[in-house]
Amino acid sequence: MNSRPPPRRTDPRRASVLVIVLWKCFGLAALALTFAHAMGLELRSAAARSGNAAARAAAEGGMRYAAWVLTQQATAGQVPRDTDYEAEALPVGEATFWLIGRDPDADAPDTPFYGLIDEASKLNLNTASQAMLEALPNMTPDFAAAILDWRDSDAEPRPQGAEDETYSRLTPARRAKNGPFETVEELRLVHGATLELLYGEDTNLNGILDPNEDDGDLSPPHDDGNGVLRRGLIDYLTVHSAQPNRRSDGSRRIDVTANATRPRLFQLLNQRLGEARAAEIIRTIEGRPLTSVAELLVRARLSPAEFARVQTDLANAGTATTRGLVNVNTAPEAVLACLPGIGSDGARQMVAYRLAHPDELTSIAWLTQVLPPEAILQAGPSITGESYQFLADIEAVGPHGQGRCRLRTIFDLSSGTPRIVLRQDVTRFGRASAEDPVTVRRVSGL
Repeated sequence: MNSRPPPRRTDPRRASVLVIVLWKCFGLAALALTFAHAMGLELRSAAARSGNAAARAAAEGGMRYAAWVLTQQATAGQVPRDTDYEAEALPVGEATFWLIGRDPDADAPDTPFYGLIDEASKLNLNTASQAMLEALPNMTPDFAAAILDWRDSDAEPRPQGAEDETYSRLTPARRAKNGPFETVEELRLVHGATLELLYGEDTNLNGILDPNEDDGDLSPPHDDGNGVLRRGLIDYLTVHSAQPNRRSDGSRRIDVTANATRPRLFQLLNQRLGEARAAEIIRTIEGRPLTSVAELLVRARLSPAEFARVQTDLANAGTATTRGLVNVNTAPEAVLACLPGIGSDGARQMVAYRLAHPDELTSIAWLTQVLPPEAILQAGPSITGESYQFLADIEAVGPHGQGRCRLRTIFDLSSGTPRIVLRQDVTRFGRASAEDPVTVRRVSGL
């Protein structure tokens, strides 16, 4: 009879070891997964930091590029034509930058415009009259009066204005500045300012209607959803427009408004236009005080060719600088309509003429082809054909769309070379360009 072997007994200690080993394996796997996840997050964070650094470096490169363009093309008060330089999707290594601009001949563009922005195409907050400010789109008489009270030197409120008594009732209380504006953004401190009034629907200040700016109340900002961009006041205002009243050799320009300078004026006209024509012009204006260079253009009936020979030697004042002159060659229709004597109809005609005759926009002589003499005489003390301050609104995107930076820099060329007078990091404003940063075109040679 065969005997059966006794059953094998499992050692409980071996089972415990197996459980412990399995738990350790699970723990190690969890640690590995946690570590891998942490490394993934760190990798993405490093890529974002690297992208932001590349974007900032590209934006800095964009500033240097803008300064180079101005050095080459913005000479003697001339405005660089956007067709003469690249402003869209410019590469800096693997990053890319754009110059976010404004089309002066399009009131509500639906596609981005790229280029430098002429500060003399705007109204100057420190020199514009109340009537000029009130003519701006969406401006209210109360806010225009408050602006003048903020910048004047006295504490007496004008009708509908605001001085210390008004500001002391605010929370927190403050005082009226009673001094010139230093930046346009200072408007936010003026009584009656609202974000909607200052920025309109264009909260990222890129000059076009973005999807979130045309969807009603679905996403910020609040908008009317009518498919038309409502610009804010900031788009039409500056504090930086100033024209130096000196010639290229450093000598003072001739102040046409002063009778004491008539001998110098005759000498200039004699040199540039001949003795007979100079004598004829002086006879025309003899005994008549002039208010501006534009009035000399009208009264003397200077041809565009004649005016081109003398315009850079003439000024509206005897001071070293004239502030707040509006360049009629670059100002948008909304700003032109604010100028004395022009109005909305004249502004519309001016923009139409500029579109049809772009080669004539090197001075103000073309105004005689568009406006009646009376309108030019009224607008004369406020206008120019020269610009010396420009805004470079630079948006940069890092490699493969990683990272972003946006710098708004104002250059002043009054001394002949670009000098930075304001630099703002406005990356918080959000995306400005409508391009896909991954598929932007590369510009050869840059």
